[in-house]
Amino acid sequence: MRYLKIIFSIICFFILILFKNNISYSVEKREGIENFPNTYKPYLIELQKKHPNWKFTALYTNLDWKYVIDNENQFGKNLVPKSYSDRWKNTASGKYNVEVDIGWVDSSRMAVEYSMDPRNFLNEVRIFQFEGLSYDEKTNNIQGIEKILYGTEFYNRIVDYLDSNGNKIIMTKKYSDLILSAGKSSKVSSYHLASRIKQEVGPFISHSSISGTVEGYKGLYNFYNIGATSSAEPMGAIKNGLQYAKDGKGANQATKDKYLIPWNTKERSITGGGIFIGSSYIHLGQDSIYLQKFHVTNSGNGLFWHQYMTNVLAPYSESKLIYNGYVKTGMLNDEVSFIIPVYNNMPDNFVENPNILETDFISDNSRVYADVSTKLNIRTGPSTSYETLTSVDRSEIMTRIAKGKQSGDLWDKVKLSNGMIGYVFHEYLVQLPNIKIQQIKLSMDNTVINKGESKKINVEILPEQAKDNPIEFISSDTNIATVDSAGNILGIKSGEARIRVKAKENNVFSEIKIQVYTPTSDVVINKEKLVLQKGDKFEIKAIVLPDDASNKNLIFKSDDENIAKVNNIGVITAINEGTTKITVQPENTNVIKQIDLTVVVRLEEDEIIFDKSLNLQQNEITGWNIENISVGRIKEMINTKYKIEIYNNKGELLSDDKFAGTGSKIRIIDENGIIKMEYEIIIYGDINGDGKINSIDLLVLQRHILEIENLNGTALKAGNINRNGKNPSSLDLLIIQRHILDIQLIKQ
Repeated sequence: MRYLKIIFSIICFFILILFKNNISYSVEKREGIENFPNTYKPYLIELQKKHPNWKFTALYTNLDWKYVIDNENQFGKNLVPKSYSDRWKNTASGKYNVEVDIGWVDSSRMAVEYSMDPRNFLNEVRIFQFEGLSYDEKTNNIQGIEKILYGTEFYNRIVDYLDSNGNKIIMTKKYSDLILSAGKSSKVSSYHLASRIKQEVGPFISHSSISGTVEGYKGLYNFYNIGATSSAEPMGAIKNGLQYAKDGKGANQATKDKYLIPWNTKERSITGGGIFIGSSYIHLGQDSIYLQKFHVTNSGNGLFWHQYMTNVLAPYSESKLIYNGYVKTGMLNDEVSFIIPVYNNMPDNFVENPNILETDFISDNSRVYADVSTKLNIRTGPSTSYETLTSVDRSEIMTRIAKGKQSGDLWDKVKLSNGMIGYVFHEYLVQLPNIKIQQIKLSMDNTVINKGESKKINVEILPEQAKDNPIEFISSDTNIATVDSAGNILGIKSGEARIRVKAKENNVFSEIKIQVYTPTSDVVINKEKLVLQKGDKFEIKAIVLPDDASNKNLIFKSDDENIAKVNNIGVITAINEGTTKITVQPENTNVIKQIDLTVVVRLEEDEIIFDKSLNLQQNEITGWNIENISVGRIKEMINTKYKIEIYNNKGELLSDDKFAGTGSKIRIIDENGIIKMEYEIIIYGDINGDGKINSIDLLVLQRHILEIENLNGTALKAGNINRNGKNPSSLDLLIIQRHILDIQLIKQ
């Protein structure tokens, strides 16, 4: 039995963790360049200048960068060709050059970081891995599809295929006709389907996945390599994909009907596979090539596993195919929507291509300009094979971050005044005289920051010629506020901190003092309904949330001071019979909690006597034996001439054989049915009020601690098991666990 309790307790914790993760990892889309982090903006602004009709949406994943990389950097999840350099490959012992699939090996962590950092691909070509992939009848057409298929055997070609008996069937339609029709049926961009086919099985029609001649799978076709999971067996991945084309790998009939399985014609494969991609990926929030490769949007089925391909560079490769298709169709300047992921705690600078060696550069901080008569291209890497980010003329002053020392042609790494970073040919750069920072001026619109809020500090560097010289931002207390390399201050908790901005080249610095303010979100009170005898006093226990709220002042008020008064520290005094409301309100907020108060005639001491084992404080009773807290037993412990009725915390009258719990009310009623007094039962640890202490109470208290659902009234007091009068914490959680596991029972 003890082990069952342990298991149940563990399950509760995992349920809570999963619940919390689902909240934390919900995605949020924000349209417009202004909604992107600063490290994205200069590249997107440059693209917007060149293509005014392009639309950019930031997809805030709410996932921590390190957490994402840790989960993606699992053996076999991301592959690179075995022919690649060791910087691309997992070189760990026992994993180095181990073929996960024929010719493919596990990738390095550096390769995963590079491929997943969206900032590496915010150029005209590679940004197409973020293109939204839903079907658009305004832009999708036969001509565009044919342009994408150009250079393959699918281009402008009539479809023919072999049936299961080896008979050749010749259709009247071209491949482009089938792909356009598949896009309409699946609601997936037909350009995406064409590019995916070109990537997966192109350029030859003889590819094994679509030849119809593989032994054991004759007359079957899989144009998108769906289900072609990696295997060390010869043609293992191909056969796995054709098995899916045959029977959906054991799928039920409804699923097979939905995806047109078996894919025993090329039309069924192209259309059914398109429907699969749409319903299995695009319509589940994986609405780009990037999101299909890297499963970082949680649509209720977890993260990191629902990934279409294993090639870590698949989005990179496919993006160029799509770009070329747009160029050839003359549609590059049409309206295109891009959905670009953003992660929490990303590195200040984008992760470099593994082909770019740190040893090929030496740190520099000189100001330079382009010695050209026209324009100089800024590229994504140190050679002309890399894409162009932008171009500059002689008037553009840049900061050379690093000088190249490669063998052969030298390339330098530069930072433009707009924050864009790229590479330029060394011979075209001329160094300006070095001018050092002499003064730093700081300003902010408001030096008060709410907890969780981010505000940017404005920095002015003097003289103007030194404005690109490196500076650093330092917080005097990172527990109160942090600051990133761009000067964005984030409020962590209430308190005061100084933000220092210092020149890296000398000791010139300036400071600004900021105050982090935590607004009050709620107040929880120890009573929601209360019965007092005339002349009694009762102290309201109120806890302001969150625990680190900056202003914890409370305002107490009685609606009718003839019936009851309340002072400024929350002590109620019952004056006369009647009912009123006592209001509790945190200062400077709209948060209000009320206590429904009833004042009754005072009972004489001998009119009601409680068993000596019970503890009576104001109108609350503790000290119960939780092994036997039946209504009948409770009545036996109270000596009175009046009638006793006991109601549970839902207001239901309980018979003698039922059990009472926290929040249950003991009513003392005279012969005329008038309530003479009302007491409340408190059982420490019984938070949900069922009279038991178990894993349900554990879960309820966890939700309160995580601020998912706050406790009030007697439930709040029952959750404060260590009786320190504070907001229940993980210590109280531990006490309940120890009780459940029979390690140490809670004393009442």
